[in-house]
Amino acid sequence: MYIENLQLKNSIKTWLIIMFFIISLMIVVGGLTRLTDSGLSITQWQLFSGFLPPFTSSEWDIYFNLYKEIPEFKIQNFEMTLNEFKVIFWWEWAHRFLGRLIGLSFLVPLIYFTFKVGFKKLINFYLIFILICFQGFIGWYMVSSGLVDRVDVSHFRLSVHLIIAFIILSLIMWNYLKLNSNIYFDKNLKLTLPLTFLSLIYLQIVIGAFVSGMDAGQIYNSWPLMGSNYFPDDNEHLNLFKLSAFSDPSLVQFMHRNLAYLILFFYLFLMIKIYLNKLNNLYFAINLLGLLLLIQIVLGIFTLLYGAQIILASMHQISSIFLVSSSVYFLYLNSNRQPLS
Repeated sequence: MYIENLQLKNSIKTWLIIMFFIISLMIVVGGLTRLTDSGLSITQWQLFSGFLPPFTSSEWDIYFNLYKEIPEFKIQNFEMTLNEFKVIFWWEWAHRFLGRLIGLSFLVPLIYFTFKVGFKKLINFYLIFILICFQGFIGWYMVSSGLVDRVDVSHFRLSVHLIIAFIILSLIMWNYLKLNSNIYFDKNLKLTLPLTFLSLIYLQIVIGAFVSGMDAGQIYNSWPLMGSNYFPDDNEHLNLFKLSAFSDPSLVQFMHRNLAYLILFFYLFLMIKIYLNKLNNLYFAINLLGLLLLIQIVLGIFTLLYGAQIILASMHQISSIFLVSSSVYFLYLNSNRQPLS
């Protein structure tokens, strides 16, 4: 993206930085909403009327009575008081408030910048905005799965909701890098290698959402073994090759563990390749990526050992934001350059 006006270019960059941090906050709050089992506390989709929280006792009673109608209350939280309900309500309300804030914070500046530089130069941002709107729909589609016949949301829908958030974050960072850097190097890795690494990280986020959605982190709280064996004690190897494996908590945890090992080995392959070929332009990026990957793995192990304790689990998700960002940066450095033969 080429923009001649330096001041306008800097304004767009600042806007993208702000959006990056707001969406990162949204991911963190969304994770805490899941960890505190708050996601079903608001049972209606209110695009405009839900912008303000309840202020009066009667308004609180309305929200609480609606919550009492769903299976989560009837089966799991039937002894919950109004004050206890308010705790989970505020998490979900904050999550939805941030969603509305993201939509407005992206759309209003986008319209302004369109008048300044034209639609064609900002078409990538309009695609991101469409994705943001779609994310809102997926969010409600996810919540609706937990309002009938079950006490939580579908882990499949949760994973879609989470991975779209990370894709939006990645696209914002990518466009920021395009505005901020035009440095080209003679030799780099083939683009397929960092792209494969990022794809593995995305896949791990999806499997991680399965783990979170089924509370699979609260079983087999040992490492490196799952119980007394490497493979979970309560399962058979053949079950791993069935579609039902993605709805089996112990198998999903097994996948999450082993995909982390695969990502680590693939990272070591990339690092060795970079250092053997003396691609000094990538030293900082690969070292940063390795540091963040190590932190993510350590946090994942501790999260597991302590039964998905809320602070550790949240730190694990926060760390994933840094890991995805560094992976996007690593991919960007390898794009549009002469690849290493």
